[in-house]
Amino acid sequence: MTEYTVVRDYPYPIEEVWAVLTDPELVAQWTTTGQGGRPEGFAAVAGTRFRFVGKPTIGWAGVVYCEVLDVEAPRALRYTWKGDRDSDDVTEVTYLLEKTGSGTRFTWRHTEFRGVGGFAMSRLLGNVRRKMLTDGVPPVLEAYHRAQR
Repeated sequence: MTEYTVVRDYPYPIEEVWAVLTDPELVAQWTTTGQGGRPEGFAAVAGTRFRFVGKPTIGWAGVVYCEVLDVEAPRALRYTWKGDRDSDDVTEVTYLLEKTGSGTRFTWRHTEFRGVGGFAMSRLLGNVRRKMLTDGVPPVLEAYHRAQR
């Protein structure tokens, strides 16, 4: 089984980071940075089924099907990730947030990839997530933080 983890520290309170990671309008602003999709029907509520809709490419229709499994606001969120509606390959994404002396540490963990195809997908998605969390999230956080003052 393969997985990837991305850890980023943001100089903002945990509640603000949680909002940027879970408010659908804000999520759409940072996910598209890494060629990801915008959320449709997302709510940080266990049992919520939602989709990420992005630009289709060869071999992918552009939709990821998800279901929220667990929520412990503002510290944790876990949901399923299924890249093809008819596939049996279901992976899991976990967000973990913790307060630090200078803000919030955010850990994105994507697990349960299987086989050679899963290994390749985990590498591809890991690169996309690093871009989103490094280039996409900070400006959205900064704008959100300024609006809260």
